[in-house]
Amino acid sequence: MDEPALRQLLDDVRSGALSADDAVRQLRRLPFADLGFARVDHHRALRQGAAEAVYGPGKAPEHCAAIVAELLAEAGDGPVLLTRADEAQIELTMATNPGAIRTGRTLVWRPAAERVARVLVITAGTADLPVAEECVATLTAHGFRPNLQADCGVAGIHRLLATVDELDNADAVVVVAGMEGALASLVGGITGAPVVAVPTSVGYGASLEGVTALLAMLASCAAGITVVGIDNGYGAACAVARILP
Repeated sequence: MDEPALRQLLDDVRSGALSADDAVRQLRRLPFADLGFARVDHHRALRQGAAEAVYGPGKAPEHCAAIVAELLAEAGDGPVLLTRADEAQIELTMATNPGAIRTGRTLVWRPAAERVARVLVITAGTADLPVAEECVATLTAHGFRPNLQADCGVAGIHRLLATVDELDNADAVVVVAGMEGALASLVGGITGAPVVAVPTSVGYGASLEGVTALLAMLASCAAGITVVGIDNGYGAACAVARILP
C-alpha cells in the first residue's frame, strides 16, 4: 500500500465511509515492500504478534543486510531477527544495521519489552547448544529472559536433577535433545509447565540426523508435549511466545 492509498483509507474512516473495524481488517492485509529479490512483510506483527525473522541460508550477505534495513525502517514493526547467519552475513548486516544483539548465529534488533513469564531452555548435550542459542535469541526478541541450562542429558540423570528448582519455577520449558531424544519425556514427566521439545540432528548413525529423536518425542508417554521440527529452535521459541501471555 502506497501513501495515497493509505491517506484515502484514513480519510474514509474520518468521513464515516469506512468503519474502524473494516479499516483494521484492511490493514491486516497490507501488502509488502518489493525489493526485487524479496517481498518484505511489514505487518506480520499486526497479524500474528510475532517478531519478523530473516532466514540466512541461501541469501547473499547484501540481501540479508537490505531486508533487515527495510524491516527496521518501519518504527512500529517490532523486533527483527536474522537467523542461521554465516560470518559474512553477520558482518555486513551488523555494519549496515547497528545495534544488533548477537547470540550464536542469530542477530536480534529491537527486542520487545520484558515479559514476566519464566522460560527454561534445557539441552541434553553441549552439542545441542547451537539450536538452543537460536531458541534463546528468539525468546529474547519476544521479551523473555530465558534461563539456559546446558548438558543435562539422561546419560547422567543427576545433572538434570540439579535443575529441579528451575523446572518447578518455570512457566514453560524448551527441551533441546538429539541422540534418542529421551530428555523430553523425562522433563515432561517432572514439570507441569508446557514443554516444547526440539529434536536435534546430533547423534551417531542410528540417530538418523535427528529422525530418531523426532519420532521418540512424538511418541513420548509424557502427555501434552509439543514437538517442533529437527533443529528448529526458532520455531520452539515462537511456540512458547504464543502459549504464554
